[in-house]
Amino acid sequence: MLRIFNTLTRKKEEFVPLEPGRVKMYVCGINPYDYCHVGHARSYIVFDVIRRYLEFLGYEVKHVQNFTDIEDNILQRARESGADWREMVEQFVQAYFEDMDALGILRADLYPRPTEHIADIVKLVETLVARGVAYRVNGDVYLSVRQAPGYGKLSGRSLDDMLAGARVEVDERKKDPLDFALWKAAKPGEPTWESPWGPGRPGWHIECSAMSMRHLGEQIDIHGGGQDLIFPHHENEIAQSEAATGKPFVRCWIHNGWVTVQGQKMSKSLGNFITIRDALKRWSRAAIRFFVLSTHYRSPIDLGPETLEHARRGMERLEITWHHLNRLLAMPEQEPSSGDDLAGLEDATAVVEQAFRDAMDDDFNTPRALGAIFDFVGEIHRLTGAADFRPSQSARQVLQQARDTLERLTDCLGLRLGEKAEPSELTGGLVEILIHVRHCLRDLKLFDLADEIRARLRSLGIALEDHPEGTTWRKL
Repeated sequence: MLRIFNTLTRKKEEFVPLEPGRVKMYVCGINPYDYCHVGHARSYIVFDVIRRYLEFLGYEVKHVQNFTDIEDNILQRARESGADWREMVEQFVQAYFEDMDALGILRADLYPRPTEHIADIVKLVETLVARGVAYRVNGDVYLSVRQAPGYGKLSGRSLDDMLAGARVEVDERKKDPLDFALWKAAKPGEPTWESPWGPGRPGWHIECSAMSMRHLGEQIDIHGGGQDLIFPHHENEIAQSEAATGKPFVRCWIHNGWVTVQGQKMSKSLGNFITIRDALKRWSRAAIRFFVLSTHYRSPIDLGPETLEHARRGMERLEITWHHLNRLLAMPEQEPSSGDDLAGLEDATAVVEQAFRDAMDDDFNTPRALGAIFDFVGEIHRLTGAADFRPSQSARQVLQQARDTLERLTDCLGLRLGEKAEPSELTGGLVEILIHVRHCLRDLKLFDLADEIRARLRSLGIALEDHPEGTTWRKL
């Protein structure tokens, strides 16, 4: 039974989709005016794993994620740089896909944009005006939050608290400082579209409600994003959506925690961010994913060299185990074998499957799921790690099952084992020459020089592994 922490109710609840066997999931996307940073990476890795696990359980998932391609920051950045706003949007949308593909994030089924859904947005605003929840002021249209029942239920804030502590848009034309724009009247030099209230463009919040309803229906199972979107963005989505339809908008709200740097939230405004493409120059995508998944998605996670090094070592341990199992399975059959009975490994394979599911069913607890996998890895090495271990024919079936299980569980987390790019023929030949030289040095008892070759190769991303049959190598 999958249980998910629902931000709206502030408790874990059994996940029951609106339609049996199918999940409708909407995740808030980026405003494409700059490169994505590691904070974005965390959010999209989290929802990638949530989607993967739902599909692991057998659900059919329809995943929609927007690009906000028209908003104040985009227009401001375009003015500052002298760029055409459309060309800038396309540049950073393409950069987004490059970054997410590099992180192994599955693509959503749809990536709608507000400029492609103006008719849907106008229709939704018209509905809110007709219901008396929104009002027009000189070409602008605002939603009256005091007419929206339950406003503040997602963030847990009262209207008085919001007025006292929240940043609100100062505009004397609004009936209440908390009211927010659904449609903005045209300003000189800005792109505009026609509407019943005159030329203008959509406000920020209305787009997600309109596009979600267009592609997923009036009610959806999961809506997600970072914790910084709870207020005002997601709070406002609830207000406008439920005021328009009279139905609960989202069954389960999921929000991931922040990435911090020395305890401070990573953000562009603070200038303490690391772009995904810069991070990938220093660490592998597997290490970045492992780093994200080693902390529960709702908790803050601090980015630093120590945490990334820990993640790199964790992935290396998984890779070593995968290569170890492949090496055992590739051994020629020999008699007598030393591995006739692997009942303990068969039991461990069954245990890890259930332990992994139990962890992920508990609000996608990836640290516990990783712990179960590493317990399994420990058992594999304990039972098959002897230098003289030779699997029998019956034991090979158990080893095959163990390897397949390890692959399936790590794939569910997007930690694909053995996905390193194949080395070039020249690289492989040079490494084999160095392995031969190292063996010669060891025969001459020049162990320091032999160890230096191994260390230098490792610093270049190549690991040597000594076995009774000889030495093998792999890319880190």
